[in-house]
Amino acid sequence: MGMTAIIAKLAVRAVRVLIVEVPGQWLTRVELEDQMLRRGWRRAWAPADADVLAVCGTPGPELTPLVDRLWEQMPGPRVRANMCSSSTVSSALNDAATLYVDTDQHAKDARERAQEPQIPHDDMDHSGHGSHDHSGMEDSGHDHMSHSGHDGMDHDNHTGMHHNGHGEIDHSGADHMNHSGNDSMDHDEVDHDSHADMHHNGDDHMDHSGHNGHGGMDHSGLEDSGHDHSGHGGMDHSGHGGMDMSPGGIPLAQGGPDRDGLEMDVLHLPLGPVLAYWPAGLVLDCTLQGDVVVDSEASIVDGRDHEHSLHVFAPDLRAALLCDNVMALLALAGADDLAARARQARDCLLRGDHTAALDRLERLIRTIRRSWLLRWSLQGVLVLEQVDLHRHSLPASCRGDAYDRMLRTLARIQAAVGGAGPMIDDGVSWQVLPNLVTGLELATLRLAVASVNLRLHPTTQGGKA
Repeated sequence: MGMTAIIAKLAVRAVRVLIVEVPGQWLTRVELEDQMLRRGWRRAWAPADADVLAVCGTPGPELTPLVDRLWEQMPGPRVRANMCSSSTVSSALNDAATLYVDTDQHAKDARERAQEPQIPHDDMDHSGHGSHDHSGMEDSGHDHMSHSGHDGMDHDNHTGMHHNGHGEIDHSGADHMNHSGNDSMDHDEVDHDSHADMHHNGDDHMDHSGHNGHGGMDHSGLEDSGHDHSGHGGMDHSGHGGMDMSPGGIPLAQGGPDRDGLEMDVLHLPLGPVLAYWPAGLVLDCTLQGDVVVDSEASIVDGRDHEHSLHVFAPDLRAALLCDNVMALLALAGADDLAARARQARDCLLRGDHTAALDRLERLIRTIRRSWLLRWSLQGVLVLEQVDLHRHSLPASCRGDAYDRMLRTLARIQAAVGGAGPMIDDGVSWQVLPNLVTGLELATLRLAVASVNLRLHPTTQGGKA
């Protein structure tokens, strides 16, 4: 056995899996997590961290291209595992483990895959940013450092000025460039013999020996060899119409009005549908000013109605669903040990082992109440008062912050499993999420979403009841 094969067999013991849960395949994802635990495989948080792409269910027409894009972004060696139902999870992971140690397959994949991920380009309208005319000016994504001493440069007429893709600027169309402060000097009378060595030397500074105070210089024929030109003293390259300022196709922030009347950067950021510990199929298109969500829209991929009521499921399955929500919130808060306990309680409920489930729930609640760090982490996340509940038609169980809602959910699960009372349906429609998350900081948004029990149909396809 060669060294490559030995390393591959060792690596398969520490595989990281990026999970894609198709709406309706909740039980398939639960079975996948159980099989991963038995193999010692861990969950990946992003494509760059993943070795295996596990697709739970059959993606629809909207989710399919997103899954393909995730596959493109994964580094090699990589393996894709498709499982249409919970019964096929074990065999799909066995095949994935076999392919992961197949070095010939990885070499073939490396030869055939695209050199760069295909990222869609967004056309950005930056009109109204500045008075400069950049018609015909092409920016190829280069950084433009400032040449100090040119603060008075007039860039009102740059027709024909462009970057040629190699860091060189053609100034042939800039004959009327005026270096302010030297208006009285006639350009035609300047002795250029002493300036023949004037050039950019590649060290981000210009040799201006003998040129102090010389304005109105004709730059036709002057070559700029590969220099950084960010902001020629007042020339702002950010946000001018007609310029492609999206390196690699990734859209940059645009300008937008703030509440105080000033302009702030506005960034449009979609969250979902594939995120760790994120509701399956949910997409939140957020508009950010700084790190604050100022607007958002919610949708479900493939346009299907996945809203449900808990009363349509068996009691144990209803309790397991809520345990899964608690597990996601704890995992996002960084409490991995507590998240593992919530997962164990969930699995006991799915097996129908009420005694073990109650024992784990009791220990989980006791540990959570003693954890000051967890209380501090979730305190103040999506605080909902009585007026908020009335405005958004939310159940009383949503009152308080994320920590309060988590303890209330665990108490309800414990009471229902112990036979103290029926499971009350207090689910929140995903359609109300935009109203709830507006005004939140981006860092707390995912905690806020995980803290409410959304009505998303988890078991419509291929699950085992």
